Amino acid sequence: QVQLVESGGGLVQAGGSLRLSCAASGRAFSSYAMGWFRQAPGKEREFVAAITWSGGSTYYADSVKGRFTISRDNAKNTVYLRMNSLKPEDTAVYYCAADKVYYTGSYLPRDKYEYDYWGQGTQVTVSS
Repeated sequence: QVQLVESGGGLVQAGGSLRLSCAASGRAFSSYAMGWFRQAPGKEREFVAAITWSGGSTYYADSVKGRFTISRDNAKNTVYLRMNSLKPEDTAVYYCAADKVYYTGSYLPRDKYEYDYWGQGTQVTVSS
């Protein structure tokens, strides 16, 4: 079992930046692909970004490409989401997720149903 705990959310003005962190328990963290998702009120949970177990490949939703950066530190069992140039439409609860399937190539899961473990979420609010 893996437990994920997000932190770093908050209130920021449009154009500002935040860095979210997701701390994971368990020795298997370094073998998991990790993802970030978000859910705004009244909307479906949507994919934001994902990173392979090694950190060698990443993938982003078009809506955040060029503004957000996902990274990980396997020694610290932590995955990060750096968010720059934030917009009001980025306002949502942000969740990190872990996919326990070990992918040997560069494939990255992008569907929420592919992920096995979820954190409780952290609120990000961007004011205009």
